[in-house]
This record gives sequence, structure tokens and C-alpha cells, in this order.
Amino acid sequence: MSETRSDGELLRAAADGDRRAFEELYRRYAPWLTARLRGRCADAGVVDDVVQETFLAIWRGKARYREDGDVAGWLWRIGSRRLIDALRGDGARGRLRQTLARLRHRDEASAEERVLAGVEHGDLAGALVRLSPDLRAVLQATVIDGLTTREAAVLLGIPPGTVKTRAMRARKQLREALA
Repeated sequence: MSETRSDGELLRAAADGDRRAFEELYRRYAPWLTARLRGRCADAGVVDDVVQETFLAIWRGKARYREDGDVAGWLWRIGSRRLIDALRGDGARGRLRQTLARLRHRDEASAEERVLAGVEHGDLAGALVRLSPDLRAVLQATVIDGLTTREAAVLLGIPPGTVKTRAMRARKQLREALA
């Protein structure tokens, strides 16, 4: 009969190269992380890749647990950030264009396509570049990634009120730049 090790013990052992500890940690948390990520992304292939990348980061020592919080929360932060990175990598505009191409009339560009062309080649792109990194990050999280204010706050490590304030400031600056 083997003794069940705590999450912290498994993480420490895995960090020291204990493959069995790492496998136990994976068995314990991979199904849970997969289920949570599938609530954010319908593409099972992307979710599976993100789960693998999350645990690989732990195994390779790129993600270090500081033993000051919940292991599940720590894994969620790693996994959710990797999911956002994966979705950004696929190109939100590219996915939107593909979806719109299937739905639109062949002879006329849709309003969304005209807006996206403006993002790539017009004033909006310049206005976005001129935003401060903090404001741009909030817009990215809430508009492009579709996160709620609370989710964006967790992702960015700032209070929800700050997310709302920065989003409001960013929109105001964009309106002024495009007027």
C-alpha cells in the first residue's frame, strides 16, 4: 500500500526529476485542467495541446510553484495563459476571416472584413499602436480574447476595477484618435 503524497510533495519531487511524481501529478490534474479549458475553447485539439504544454513547462522547470497557493489555481493560471497564447498564435483575425468567408455573399465584402482591413491597413492599427502597453493589454484580453472583466483581472494580475478603468480609457483614446 503506497502513501498518497500531497500536491506540494509531488511538485517538489517532479522538480527534482521524479518521473513517477510527475505522472501522478498529471493523472491528478490533467482531466480537471482539460475540462476547465474546454469551457473556454471548443477545439479539443487546441485544448489537448495546451494541457500538454502546461505540464511540459512544469516538467522542464519553466514553471515553478512557490508553495504559497493552491496548486489547481497555479495550474489554471499557467494553462489559461498558454490557451490565450495558442489562440493568439492561430490569429484571431484569420479565424474570423475564415468564418466570415463561409457566411458572406461572394460578391460583396462584409462589414467585418472592411473593419479588419482597416485594422491591418488603416487608422485603427496606428491608434492601437499608440495606446500604452497597459491599455493595449486590457483591450487584448477583453476584446480580442473575449475574457470577462474578472478573468482579465486574474490574467493581468490587476483588480477588476482597474480593468474597467483601463478599458474605458483605451476606448476613449481610440475614439479620439479615430475622430
